[in-house]
Amino acid sequence: MTDEKITIEDFIKVDLRVGKIIDAEEVEDSRKMLKLLVDIGEEKRTIYAGVKKSYSPEDLLNKLVVVIINLKPREMKFGTSDGMMLATQNNDEIIILQPEKDVMPGSKVS
Repeated sequence: MTDEKITIEDFIKVDLRVGKIIDAEEVEDSRKMLKLLVDIGEEKRTIYAGVKKSYSPEDLLNKLVVVIINLKPREMKFGTSDGMMLATQNNDEIIILQPEKDVMPGSKVS
């Protein structure tokens, strides 16, 4: 945990949206990564997520997740990741953060 505090202005800069995973596949030559195609309402984004040890591609299809959509795209050796899915970890298990109820892809999280 960090002791550094951010301002509300800093937090407002982070664009969190609900996304729906519409395609998922394993990344060849990676022990951790899955390639996800995420519907965020107005568009679809490719996001690489290091969740392979806890989720199979089939587990993630049609799941609603929380995504940061205003990160700069990140070039990786297997492609460009255009966002970040939020998750946490409990011991060795990765747990994806999901909305409690069904909401439309692209809905803003605040």
